[in-house]
Amino acid sequence: MDIKVWMYLVYLAVSIGLTVWVARTLARNGLVFLEEVFSDERLARAVNNLLVVGFYLLNLGYVTVAMRHSEPIESTSEAMEELSWKIGLVLLVLGALHFFNVFTLNRYRKSRLRQLATAPPLPPAGFLPMQQPHPAGFRPMQQPHPAAAPGQRPAHPAAPPPANPPANTPTHPPAPPR
Repeated sequence: MDIKVWMYLVYLAVSIGLTVWVARTLARNGLVFLEEVFSDERLARAVNNLLVVGFYLLNLGYVTVAMRHSEPIESTSEAMEELSWKIGLVLLVLGALHFFNVFTLNRYRKSRLRQLATAPPLPPAGFLPMQQPHPAGFRPMQQPHPAAAPGQRPAHPAAPPPANPPANTPTHPPAPPR
């Protein structure tokens, strides 16, 4: 038998074996994740079975399409190199499919958890204290009147009129130096 035929047979055996092993492992361990995502055991099993079937179809379809090698193979080392290349691509496709499934299901799970969340994420830390009455003689500060000039505070309506300015306050601006 030709080396190329042996290479194809080994490629198919390894690729199909890897596909079956990965699909069973993901189905067995992924069921727990799906039950948490969907919170319904029956729905989780159904989705798990559909994912396994889709996984088989996609991966085995890729294995058969990628099996073809148009150049002649003349030595065992060339066959091993081509075989490792093809099996490596199969493993990359398996990993990519697994990542895509987990990513999609995790996004769905987060979306569902956000929809189900009705309570605030944290309980209240406490309550504000009751306002105490003002002590005797306390007067709240008055806000400046909008008509007051900038930098001036209008007189309080109940305040006495301003007294004469202090003696050291200039009454006119200083003269410029000569």
